[in-house]
Amino acid sequence: MMCFPGSKTKSILYIILVTFLIGNQINAHAVKEHTAYVYDFTNVELILNSHSFNTHQRSTFTYGSQTETIERGLTIVHLQVDHKIEFKSFDTYGSDQDVVDFIKVLTEMMNAKASIAILAHDSAAAKLEGYQKELSNLGLPQLSTLKGRQAYIMHHVDGQIFEQIDDNSITKQIPIASPILDTTIYFPREVYEFEDNINRYIAHAGGEINGVKSTNSKHALDENYKKGFRFFELDIIETSDGKLVAAHDWDMWARFTDYTGTLPPTHAQFMKQKIYGDYTTLDMEGINTWFKQHPDATLITDKVNDPLAFANAFIDKDRLIMELFSIMAVEKASENGIHTMISQEPLLAIKGDKINFLKVNDVKYAAVSRRIISSQKKLMLALRDAGIKVFVFNVNFDSGKDEQYVHDNELGLVYGMYADKWITDMGSKN
Repeated sequence: MMCFPGSKTKSILYIILVTFLIGNQINAHAVKEHTAYVYDFTNVELILNSHSFNTHQRSTFTYGSQTETIERGLTIVHLQVDHKIEFKSFDTYGSDQDVVDFIKVLTEMMNAKASIAILAHDSAAAKLEGYQKELSNLGLPQLSTLKGRQAYIMHHVDGQIFEQIDDNSITKQIPIASPILDTTIYFPREVYEFEDNINRYIAHAGGEINGVKSTNSKHALDENYKKGFRFFELDIIETSDGKLVAAHDWDMWARFTDYTGTLPPTHAQFMKQKIYGDYTTLDMEGINTWFKQHPDATLITDKVNDPLAFANAFIDKDRLIMELFSIMAVEKASENGIHTMISQEPLLAIKGDKINFLKVNDVKYAAVSRRIISSQKKLMLALRDAGIKVFVFNVNFDSGKDEQYVHDNELGLVYGMYADKWITDMGSKN
């Protein structure tokens, strides 16, 4: 023990201080051993953003650092132990069964006094008619009277029920002031089995290169071919003099190349530019040369909607799949033996038997946003069972919804994805 010369009082005080600290450390350790969970609730809050159809905005919720974008209908968010959450969207606009499932699980959660929140997105009320009594009995009078295209939020995290309705938007921040110890799982994770192969993965806009997405460049094709991709998407647009070239859109291309001239550029102006000063742009001659040099690669097109003109310009129609954006274009491609990937909008617009239409027109592929697949699960399963391969885009658009997430959680329900980057789990088993 250290003593300070000439200061007996300081020595005594030092002994008292050390004894006090040791005692408190022992007591703190003893308390920790008997406490099941230890939390830091500093600045932990749940943020709900509900938007009606009229706002044309995405509804979201945030818990801690996790933000999720939700689908049409009503979404239940369940707060769990260790700052975990689970959630599920119910299409209470378009599905009678989803309303039944929603009422059932909500009743279980309310009876268990679970810490939950509910928020609406888009239009959420159409199929709720006839369930006003059940919702009111659950302590949700405002939800029981929800009208079409209204925003709605509810939370039950502090023993009290809070509800709010608005014709447009609602944002609510809810501080989480006490630990949540609930370990119950109401929404078990659904895992779909699938056999992996490299043709489940499309290199989006040529694939990422050096951290840069959407270049549609020769360098991106080269780099991502080496990594393992064999399906490559390119955005096809026209120059001012009617030449087909690969670029996402002219504003993005101008930013990538520091081009300051009139848009669209001429073909000659387009070919003079380098993306970020390094990456080579592609016109039809460059596209055909690259695919001739890589005979096991397949091109998937985006933006272009004239199947016959593009198929005639491309080097190998058998290695071409065209995403098309109208029923008329799909039928034209079918008449001319062009492999078609029907886009989301015309797919959802098909009246009557969608599967029959696709089979009659020999459509073997579909492209949809991964944001809709949970609300369109029945359609996704029907397409899968019919042998129609669905590829999802909007990968990396929402926080945490990257290639690994899609691979681990959504493949099997859908066939494949538009991926910016190659991940280890994309390895082929063939």
